Amino acid sequence: MRRYVLAPDGDRFRLDLQQVADPQPGAGEVLVRVKACSLNYRDLVMIRNERKLPTGGLVPLSDGAGEIVAVGAGVRDRQLGERVVADFFRRWPHGAFTKTAMDSAQGGAVDGMLAELVALPADAVLPIPEHLSYAEASTLPCAALTAWNALVTRGNLRAGQTVLVLGSGGVSVFALQIAHALKATVIATTSTPSKVSKLTALGATYVIDTRARVDWEVATFELTNKRGVDHVVEVGGVGSLERSIKAVAHAGHIALIGVLAGAQPPTNLFSLAHKNINLSGIYVGSVEHFAAMNRFLAAHKIHPVIDREFGFVDAAKAYEHLASGAHLGKVVITIP
Repeated sequence: MRRYVLAPDGDRFRLDLQQVADPQPGAGEVLVRVKACSLNYRDLVMIRNERKLPTGGLVPLSDGAGEIVAVGAGVRDRQLGERVVADFFRRWPHGAFTKTAMDSAQGGAVDGMLAELVALPADAVLPIPEHLSYAEASTLPCAALTAWNALVTRGNLRAGQTVLVLGSGGVSVFALQIAHALKATVIATTSTPSKVSKLTALGATYVIDTRARVDWEVATFELTNKRGVDHVVEVGGVGSLERSIKAVAHAGHIALIGVLAGAQPPTNLFSLAHKNINLSGIYVGSVEHFAAMNRFLAAHKIHPVIDREFGFVDAAKAYEHLASGAHLGKVVITIP
């Protein structure tokens, strides 16, 4: 089979396409022929070696979907030919998050999905909702599940509440779709005028063009009659978090899921206490969370937004497209 690994390239990594022996499923595992993978900002962090981790030789990408082509001893719940999607973590079936789960993150702590065949724990894969294609299903493990846990599992989002989503990346677009389906009012931001109509079509009640309104936190406050929003899906980090604190309502909820703008904390956290704000750190979710989300997606017939698909041999171009920031939604790599 063919697979990609991260190969050293100066102070960063590059994608190296290898041909290796087919893996075999061990006891309690299934062998998945991968049909599609999707990229996340985390994958740019990995290939750029921003965290200075010893990840040379790692198979990248946490997200992938495919067909079960072999089952190992003791597997009862999965079947040959079943369409499945892998959880972000190989060892977080349910319950509280643990270090064991953290150490099983695909495409980071352990090998990921950018390969033609991958052996996975049988309890770490889920059936794909019938209304979704392999490409659509491949977008779910990180971005969709992060958005779900940010708003529903941890945020307890209810109809009539207000949600602020920042930008038009995978997590933000999924959060918009989920919030809209739950009949929340959604405020979205974008620095690309051509994306305003697309975000509106997806269900945003208001879209703030941040080129025209650099002070998006003030604009958000104004749009909510100076009350603030009930939920913020915070993807920025340094600088952005401080502004989200200003945009959220008293006793509101901020789900901190990314550090696109950097990793330093805000200079003043007093407002968190002063406004009784709930701040949640979100690191994707468990198989149990994933199953609940899939039931919701199926009930509401929600289709992921795929910006562009690339072939397996063009994986590097998929990385480049994600890095450009021109995308709205998810970038997918299909595997023939």
